[in-house]
Amino acid sequence: MMLKELKQNPVLGNPIRLGIMLYLLPRRRALFAELQKVLDLTPGNLDSHLRTLERHGYVRVRKVLADRPRTAVFITEEGVENLREYLEVLKRALGGVEAER
Repeated sequence: MMLKELKQNPVLGNPIRLGIMLYLLPRRRALFAELQKVLDLTPGNLDSHLRTLERHGYVRVRKVLADRPRTAVFITEEGVENLREYLEVLKRALGGVEAER
């Protein structure tokens, strides 16, 4: 049953997108360059994953003016909710694995 629940969220099933969301969760926002460096991704790869997350309503990508124009990524409330639900399913799945030992 747990695997079926995990498959129901193919957006977060991708380790890169899960990593992006886990990084954003405590911070609520990050600059594109920061995410690129922390996750060791090329700009094109990160952009592709962010477009998927944005299309599903998990993040918002906006231009901001800091010391110069930059791209910022904000986690949405929908993204927070979906990430927490996904993490709960993972916890239950891990609990089931531990119980089988």
